[in-house]
Formats: sequence, C-alpha cells, structure tokens
Amino acid sequence: MQKVVIDTNCLISYVTDRDLKQQEIVSSVLEQAAGLKICIYCHFHVISEFIFVLDSVYDVNPKDIRVMAREFLSMPGVEFISEINTKTLFNFWPERVRDYGDAIIAATCRHIRGSTVLTFDSKFRASLKGLGLKIYQP
Repeated sequence: MQKVVIDTNCLISYVTDRDLKQQEIVSSVLEQAAGLKICIYCHFHVISEFIFVLDSVYDVNPKDIRVMAREFLSMPGVEFISEINTKTLFNFWPERVRDYGDAIIAATCRHIRGSTVLTFDSKFRASLKGLGLKIYQP
C-alpha cells in the first residue's frame, strides 16, 4: 500500500475553491485512501495549521472546522500521527527546510519507510528533493 504524508496546503485546497486542479488531486487521493489503496499519514501539526488557517484566513465557523477535521481523521486509510523524531526535525530545520511545519512533515516522511509527501508548495518540494525524500506524483 502506498504511504502518503499530507501537507496542510492539500487539505486547504480540498475544502476551498482556491485551486480546482489541486482540489481534484486531493479528492482522488482521499478516494484512494477510502478504498484502502493509499494510506494517508497526517501529523498533528498539519491539523493544527489546517484549523488555524481556516479560522483566521478563511473565517470559517470553528464548529464547521471541527466537523471537517473529525471527518477527515476518521476516514478509512487516514492515520493520525503525533510523534516526531526531534533529532531528524532539528537536523532538517532551519538550514535544509526553512519552514518549521514543513520540517515536521519531512521528518515524518523520513521515518515512515517508503512514504512520499503530498504538497503543492514548490519551495518545500525543492527541499524534499534535496533531502532525497519522495514527492507524491498523481
């Protein structure tokens, strides 16, 4: 089964209309996860960012955000992760991965054998390549 570590921007693209192409990609990945063809790994930090962005940038009602987060995390094929290897995290951040949240995702990917990262952030994608980590290709 393919293992995919998801970035916050993917979840934001899925629940908003900011980029319909990205929304289609994430929708396909979620369908594959629901069919247990892909396992999506979601770090606690991603959910925290997701909630913060929807609340502060998109002004979504917090009760609606809670429903979205709960439904996503309870989907078949989605694994919630709260652990982090701090040695790897601080080896990556800030020199090799400038954004702290992205470094958490990269460190998570490093420790889930055979995983890829699903992100739409071009700078983060470049950092992942520099670390020898794989990027999900639809």
